[in-house]
Amino acid sequence: MEEGLRVTLIGTKLVKEGEEFIFLGASDNCNDCKLKNTCTNLEVNRRYRIEKVRDGMRHDCPIHEDGVCVVEVREAPITAAIEAAYAFKNSKIVFNPIDCEETNCELFESCQPAGLRAGDRCTILEVIGNAPAECKKRRELKLVCIYKEGEKE
Repeated sequence: MEEGLRVTLIGTKLVKEGEEFIFLGASDNCNDCKLKNTCTNLEVNRRYRIEKVRDGMRHDCPIHEDGVCVVEVREAPITAAIEAAYAFKNSKIVFNPIDCEETNCELFESCQPAGLRAGDRCTILEVIGNAPAECKKRRELKLVCIYKEGEKE
């Protein structure tokens, strides 16, 4: 199997190559399931992309009414707002979300992107450009597409 890919199970209604999701963890209903280890082998609060759907075989599941399918996933690149001074294509950074409490700001979700944590080592794959709105704290921000290190694109 290709480096960076993980095998897991996804609800059949959600299975589509290229689809992205954030793994939120196991439900209490998973505790007695024989497939629990395969279903829950992802890191909680990380964004994943379905790269391949395997064989189409369906497995029964107490959570997903139509069962689950075997898929190969990898961590997905994430769009984030970072300080412009650090926004260089192919550079390696330690991700630190913008320190801001302005939850009603248009940029808040880009400054605090789901799927990344403070201290993650990342590579900037692309500098997308200036942030689409002005920072309320008057910071100069750039939107970048970043990938958590340890996985290959």
